[in-house]
Amino acid sequence: MRMKSLCVMGLGYIGLPTASLFAANGHKVLGVDVSDKVVETINSGEIHIEEPGLFTLVSAAVGSGNLRAAKSPEPSDVFIICVPTPLTDTKSPEMRYVVEATRAIIPVLKNGDLVILESTSPPGTTRDLIAPMILDAGFEPGTDIFLAHCPERVLPGKILKELIDNPRIIGGYTEESAGITKELYSGIVEGPIYLTDCTTAELAKVMENTYRDVNIALANELGHICEELGISAWDVIELANKHPRVNIHLPGPGVGGHCISVDPWFIVDKFRDKAHLINLARETNDHQPEIVVEKILEIIGQIENPHVAIFGVSYKGNVDDTRESPALEIINGLKNKVDLRVYDPHVHGGVGHEMSSLSESVNGADLIVVLADHMDFRFLMPEELGKNMRNRILLDTRNFLDRKRYETAGFEVWTLGSGKKPPVKGAVD
Repeated sequence: MRMKSLCVMGLGYIGLPTASLFAANGHKVLGVDVSDKVVETINSGEIHIEEPGLFTLVSAAVGSGNLRAAKSPEPSDVFIICVPTPLTDTKSPEMRYVVEATRAIIPVLKNGDLVILESTSPPGTTRDLIAPMILDAGFEPGTDIFLAHCPERVLPGKILKELIDNPRIIGGYTEESAGITKELYSGIVEGPIYLTDCTTAELAKVMENTYRDVNIALANELGHICEELGISAWDVIELANKHPRVNIHLPGPGVGGHCISVDPWFIVDKFRDKAHLINLARETNDHQPEIVVEKILEIIGQIENPHVAIFGVSYKGNVDDTRESPALEIINGLKNKVDLRVYDPHVHGGVGHEMSSLSESVNGADLIVVLADHMDFRFLMPEELGKNMRNRILLDTRNFLDRKRYETAGFEVWTLGSGKKPPVKGAVD
């Protein structure tokens, strides 16, 4: 094994699973994170994020001595950068963490090392940002130091499985860099690996998520049209998708997560005079939480002192990830307008509002708003939920729950894009 020792910069949703898989494959892995708490947690064999199977993998990797965590990098054969690339307030990519991680590894680089950027980044980052930093340090990128971009393509809740099974793109600064990187990842990736240049790999990754963002914007816009027509967008989509070459996505409360809601801006920021459709889709999806707030206020418009229970604040079902979650904007939009209670079986704080238990959230509630499609919610009993509610009203923004069960239990059920209905007349005595 030529590349025996690895240093993974960033131990978040991608860095920790990646480090753990390499450690399980026999590599000596040092994970680096700026957080004392994260370092302490991992070195004790525990985890700080929720992901199926991750605890067992990390515990075993730490126990074997192949994985440990620290706050600073050490000399290694491979350096993998897995730090966040968030957006600024002006929707521009914040590359500070990538720059800081690159600066941190430069003092411990030696000839023959491999540097891999895994962080999703604007096209040109590896070539125009990282390579010049390596060159300024006295190394020739692609010759003295091998350099590549290898973007992750995983779904929270299935990260470990998809890191292994999904096809992988490797973009090399040079062909030799790509080949060496493929040799490394072949030890943990069972899916096909495709080689290209680093800029093509960067753009391919952000376009994967941009495609989905544009499709979701189309579905959300269709939902608005169906509201005006008084018909169901869900029926329209189901029928349209019967065509073998059509795959319209589904409307929802907005787009969250660190990929779909962020990556398209990487293109817009760099090509504002060309990315017109991408920009419009982003604006459409970013506006969706405001539409949901308006819908909620419409539903409870004539209820005195309305009490709203929010179910789910993570950006998708069955995870604790609230990054860019539209639920956070919806919660903020409802503050000071309603008596608001927030419940999520996976998220326990850090959402800008006090969290409640299930019973606390529905006690005296007029409306339940489902924002995340947690499987836990499907096992709730509508009859039991309704017992302590003042009005039995449900807004299912994901069209996730069994509508008939809730209607049988006396609920008035709303979904996004299902056609306009008159506002509720008043509270039940």
